[in-house]
Amino acid sequence: MESEETEGRTLVQVISEKYSPENFPYCRGPGVGVVIRSSPQGSPVKDRLNLPSILVLDGCGITEAGDEEEVATFCAHVVELDLSHNQLKDWGEISKILCNIPNLDFLNLSMNPLRGSSLEPGAAEAFSGLRRLVLNNTHVTWDMVHALTREIPELEELFLCLNEYESVSVSSTMCPSLRLLHITDNQLQDWAEVRKLGLMYPGLVSLILANNSLSCIHEPEDSLQRLFPNLCSINLHNSGLSRWEDIEKLNFFPKLQEVRLMGIPLLQPYNDQERRCLMVAHLPHVTVLNGSVVTDGEREDAERFFIRYHLDCPEDELPQRYHTLVARYGRLAPLAEVDLRPLCHVQVEVRFGDQTEPLELRLDQTVADLKKQLRAMVQLPPNKIRVYYIDRQLGYALEPQEMKYGARALHSYSIRDGDEILVVPKTQ
Repeated sequence: MESEETEGRTLVQVISEKYSPENFPYCRGPGVGVVIRSSPQGSPVKDRLNLPSILVLDGCGITEAGDEEEVATFCAHVVELDLSHNQLKDWGEISKILCNIPNLDFLNLSMNPLRGSSLEPGAAEAFSGLRRLVLNNTHVTWDMVHALTREIPELEELFLCLNEYESVSVSSTMCPSLRLLHITDNQLQDWAEVRKLGLMYPGLVSLILANNSLSCIHEPEDSLQRLFPNLCSINLHNSGLSRWEDIEKLNFFPKLQEVRLMGIPLLQPYNDQERRCLMVAHLPHVTVLNGSVVTDGEREDAERFFIRYHLDCPEDELPQRYHTLVARYGRLAPLAEVDLRPLCHVQVEVRFGDQTEPLELRLDQTVADLKKQLRAMVQLPPNKIRVYYIDRQLGYALEPQEMKYGARALHSYSIRDGDEILVVPKTQ
């Protein structure tokens, strides 16, 4: 067993073991599975194998294709193939597999050690039917990427994450069919490298650039419009952007509607509300920001916030966006600061006979607490006095309200500064 693992395993071996009749003894409906032709003596295949059209063979130690005729027999109906986390080092072996899977639409080769491997001339034709190709953490070279994309006329999605790219090599042949490019977790710092993606993939609708160290977007407006004419969504999470000018340049992509921008140096000094409002105000055409829909109401609130946020800025430091929004809403006054916290203390006057004295009341006290507090002033125990509340704002239009219930909290009377507490001795 150990020597077999050291030497690696073939795709055919793995399929035979994983989908053997012993493991899957029952067909899942009429015609499901693959009927195997009479096989030569010594072949592991002897019966019907129940292979799904989506074949997941990740982490199986696969190093080569195996018998091509058997690959064709097993996989003629397969449309999605996951070979991630295997030990495929040779593009020639991968080509042998794909030559015998004519209906394949999706191929995942992530985490295979393909660094430095290349294809023989003409061998890339085996990949021509793919629409989605995943090459994450394979360290595949750009030359190899271009060799593949040239032969895949309908490629729509390409994943090139974790490949340690510091630069982008331009292909002489564009790939206009590509709609989605995932190129996260690389080391693309210079916009001059990112712009090459627009030259090679003019049909891009979604560009996922998260976890790169892109420091700025250094490109004139008219050039940005031509570079990414169809881009609707861009993800720049955890990039190195540090200027509002770079955010404003996103407005030059003519079809951009969705932006993801979190974890960038520019936004670190702001709180969550400020980040959201300032971003929305800077990006008037973006309808989805960081996964959340921007409603018309939120946009107006954010744009008004933007104006007020910059009220104290020197005139020469005001961004152009400020002047645009002032032309729409006018010069807005600062919002009034309203303290809605409940009162904790009030100043009242206590009247007892001919005496009148000021008193500070804690409104979290009860009526019983108040009577105890009044004892020293009126020289009577709490059970010998009656206490009345007089609302000074209403004058004496209403009768004084007796504070009868000892457990009732003072704040429930809505006592305000300047109101009056009347103390009367109980009669026998």
